[in-house]
Amino acid sequence: MMSIFHSVSHACSKIITQQYSTSFSSAIKLLHKDLRGPIHDIYGFVRLADEIVDTFHEHDKTALLDEFERDTWLAVSRGISLNPVLHSFQHVVHTYNIPYELITAFLHSMKLDLHKTDYNTVHELDEYVYGSAEVVGLMCLCVFCEGDMKKYDELQQGARKLGAAFQKINFLRDIQSDYNNLNRTYFPELDFYRFDIHTKKKIEHDIETDFKAALTGIRKLPWKARLGVYTAYRYYYALFRKIQRMQPQSVLEQRVRVPDYEKMFIVFTAGVNNRLNLL
Repeated sequence: MMSIFHSVSHACSKIITQQYSTSFSSAIKLLHKDLRGPIHDIYGFVRLADEIVDTFHEHDKTALLDEFERDTWLAVSRGISLNPVLHSFQHVVHTYNIPYELITAFLHSMKLDLHKTDYNTVHELDEYVYGSAEVVGLMCLCVFCEGDMKKYDELQQGARKLGAAFQKINFLRDIQSDYNNLNRTYFPELDFYRFDIHTKKKIEHDIETDFKAALTGIRKLPWKARLGVYTAYRYYYALFRKIQRMQPQSVLEQRVRVPDYEKMFIVFTAGVNNRLNLL
């Protein structure tokens, strides 16, 4: 009957992924079927932690996150959890040898969100982005490489840069809600009331650099993962291009999105480029 519990646990993480992110769910469908379940399991884990710090305002978020951290390490050490999301996550950790340091760094960044509202130096921002996004990319890379640690070591930098680019775009896209709802600003150069074109272009240049390094890594990914990751890259790059065309005030006032018809075009062209080896 243990197989039923495993199956139900994985299904819970899949449902969380589908309900919270249609775009990410669509990208996962483009991965090889062997990789989809483990990536759902990673997403379910990080989403629960993110919900604690960003959404559960009527509850004691510090206590909830402490409990979540404790239960995570219990699940990893025992090899089982009655929390289905943590059970499926610990299974991925052990199956794909995800380094514990990545989990520690992720939980550290989640703790920062409980009390830290401003990032005044590049070092502070880099520390947060590493734990909140880059390590998630590295967890996924462990799955993509399926135990090939030589390949993992070779692709680490690209995976980190892709995670950083995605996170920084999220910061730009969500400037208004982060500031108004959570009282957070992530970019050291950014004053919400004095956001000008010079500051915007400086942030965009940093993101563009991350994207270029990430694409180099995507081209070297194992074939089972390449199309799904490349499609996610194309989707976020489309978001980035839209933001680049906007004035700073418009970025503060509206949340940019990619319409469904454009998403479909991205999936189609990404597939063609992948098949023709034109990445």
